[in-house]
Amino acid sequence: MICADGGAAHARKFGIIPDILIGDFDSIPEKDFDYFKECGVEIIKYPSQKDMTDTEIAAELAVSKGCTKLTFIGATGTRLDHSLSNIFMLKTLLKRGVKGIIVNEHNEICLIDNHIKLHREESEKVTLLPLTDTVEGVSTKGLYYELKDATIELGSTLGVSNEFADDTAEVTICKGLLLVIKARD
Repeated sequence: MICADGGAAHARKFGIIPDILIGDFDSIPEKDFDYFKECGVEIIKYPSQKDMTDTEIAAELAVSKGCTKLTFIGATGTRLDHSLSNIFMLKTLLKRGVKGIIVNEHNEICLIDNHIKLHREESEKVTLLPLTDTVEGVSTKGLYYELKDATIELGSTLGVSNEFADDTAEVTICKGLLLVIKARD
């Protein structure tokens, strides 16, 4: 497990000891940094003036170690710029053959270029949002509002707040990139 900078405070709160702590350490409380150092966690420090966020640096490290599926916890928050850049980073990962998923207490966000199978959890909605100008050939099964070979344009709300009709659902697309979000209030 790789922990990026300020995420260490959350990891410690949940009793998680990462394998690696990485970043410029501008947002980690000193007591948490010292704690993980004493635990023998590998620490990789970057300068504060850099061309990537700490999250992207952590993702790059994971991919360089052979990871093909990355789950990001704490990648959304109060800073919309960081939240959006993390969501958009899913595109970079997908182009490299790496499946990325962003998870928080209310959402699971992934990006697809072909197909995904979803499993229902209580009170979840499913939202489909284009990340390219258009997404073509959008078809769904197992959702209340089914789509068959639809085209969804960037900025459209057509795919917002669908519901599961079955315990599993499938989303298939022919062209484009589609954000698939499972959300609960």
